[in-house]
Amino acid sequence: MDLRGIDLTTEVVRTDRLVLRPFREDDVEPVWTACQSPDIARWISAVSVPYTHVDAAAWVTGEAPAMRREGTGLTVAIEAEGRFVGSAGVHRIGQHPLGPEVGYWIAPDARGSGYAAEAAHALAEWALGLGAPRVYLVADVVNTGSQHVARRAGFTQEGVLRSYLAYRDGSRGDAAVFSRLPTD
Repeated sequence: MDLRGIDLTTEVVRTDRLVLRPFREDDVEPVWTACQSPDIARWISAVSVPYTHVDAAAWVTGEAPAMRREGTGLTVAIEAEGRFVGSAGVHRIGQHPLGPEVGYWIAPDARGSGYAAEAAHALAEWALGLGAPRVYLVADVVNTGSQHVARRAGFTQEGVLRSYLAYRDGSRGDAAVFSRLPTD
């Protein structure tokens, strides 16, 4: 990916319905509220249990902006009609042989509106438009909802990464791997 001329600290990606923007301090409360959902913690092991206000503040004001500053990720707050509805990002920029990774989660009260697929598609287009030869996405093989989102976002399933996911209890699970290419 060619990030020359791109200021990741301020980069915003827009779709017809969404603004994919840097996190702001006023996102701490909605991030905390959303991450109380057992579904988010189930599928995203980086979300601690319990998820505290301190955790939300560390993500919003520390970790997410740090990835942007370091050039390793474009982590975004997903905003629809002026309201925070979730988080997404292009992660592992320049760090993984499969290319940059797209990820997402949607707050429980905003699910079912197609926001995850719209954000994932837009972020894949952003990365491919900057020269990424491919982008990928992984979803637990049990998480059929996330796999459906990947397909709706234009990703093609390539296979299964066996024992790829580390679970909280120390066990491991398989992940479906999806990709998008510039020719897709």
